[in-house]
Amino acid sequence: MTTQLGCSLQDSAAPEGVCFGCGTSNVHGLHVKSFWHEDGVHVIAEHLPDAKYCGWPDLVYGGLIAMLVDCHSNWTAMAFHYRAQQREVDSLPRINCVTGNLGIKFVKPTPMGVPLTLRARVEGEVGRKSRVICEVYAGDVLTAVGDSIFVRVDTAELASQAHGRV
Repeated sequence: MTTQLGCSLQDSAAPEGVCFGCGTSNVHGLHVKSFWHEDGVHVIAEHLPDAKYCGWPDLVYGGLIAMLVDCHSNWTAMAFHYRAQQREVDSLPRINCVTGNLGIKFVKPTPMGVPLTLRARVEGEVGRKSRVICEVYAGDVLTAVGDSIFVRVDTAELASQAHGRV
């Protein structure tokens, strides 16, 4: 795996984050870390799946791949929103997005024991709804592609709606 320099998007924007996939503060989580790529277009994350995330023998569980794509793609959408507003990711008010539609195409089996690289970008204009394409590589082999929609939201309002308080 390539070592990333600097603070991840997650650590910069949401150090108190509790998401199982990418929350910095979730002691049981996977702690996915996303970084701008040097090309300025892609956001990159790397992950080595633990053996407990095995699907078939020697293959990564597809649900883990979907979760990695979901978390990393969401952070890609948020990073693009910050950039569109010419703001740093640690600036306030915080920008939040949620998954509107998660699409995964499994191209090839993903082997266990191989570092995974997620390479994502916003496809088209950054708007309240943004399309993110996320490629998953096991080494140099493309194994899955996410094609998903992320929606910019007010998380306090969203939580109130979810709990029937609005």
